[in-house]
Amino acid sequence: MAVPRIAVFSFTSCEGCQLQILNLEDELLALLRRVEIVNFREAMTERSDDYQIALVEGSVSTQADEDELREVRARAAVLVTIGACAVTTGVNGMRNALPAEQAWARVYPDRGFDAGVQPRVRRVADVVKVDVEVPGCPIDRGELLRTLTVLLLGQVPRLPSTPVCDECRRAGNPCLLDRGEFCFGSVTRSGCGAICPRFGESCCACRGLLPAAPLAELLEILELRGIPRAESLLRLTQFASQDPQVLALTAAPEPVGVPI
Repeated sequence: MAVPRIAVFSFTSCEGCQLQILNLEDELLALLRRVEIVNFREAMTERSDDYQIALVEGSVSTQADEDELREVRARAAVLVTIGACAVTTGVNGMRNALPAEQAWARVYPDRGFDAGVQPRVRRVADVVKVDVEVPGCPIDRGELLRTLTVLLLGQVPRLPSTPVCDECRRAGNPCLLDRGEFCFGSVTRSGCGAICPRFGESCCACRGLLPAAPLAELLEILELRGIPRAESLLRLTQFASQDPQVLALTAAPEPVGVPI
């Protein structure tokens, strides 16, 4: 059988998820015995448009992003989004709290507006069909390796359907809510090993919210622990600003979002 060919692409992002691929180190060497990487700007200068699997990092914020993404989708048999920016728009989605021209002026006050910038930042799935998602900021390299392994076996990878709290309980982590701190672990998709709460940091929902997440109940609990609802909603917009569940809660004449 022909060796599957993989191409890695980056759109609007910090490219940290691509670095996680390189951080596989010894595992990457083993992977390279099973696949051929033909496009990976972070690691190689060679480039080929002949590939079966496309790993796509980053959200879509410009017309150039959209045009290239559609070309990638047309060539790839399987398209895998990697990282929060690609899966949910991630931090980039906060830009949608302002008109594009206004956000641009804050960041680039000495430059004219680029007409190629789109009115809204979008996740990859809003533009093209996505076959597999690997969420997180950055991605968990072990999860990516497992995802590729499942794909190479001809099967369909599936994301966990449980919250981060389950992983916290199994690890014996103390609950941050009981300490009066905010944490979105009860509404966030697991799969990260609860790495942030394990080291005393709050879960910020970088892996995306679970469907039908009990957001209203969590916001009430946080208020009882002294964290205002407005602050909790503001924190949610860091990674989940474009989630319909969050948009429903923040629906107002003026959009809610972290000032850029």
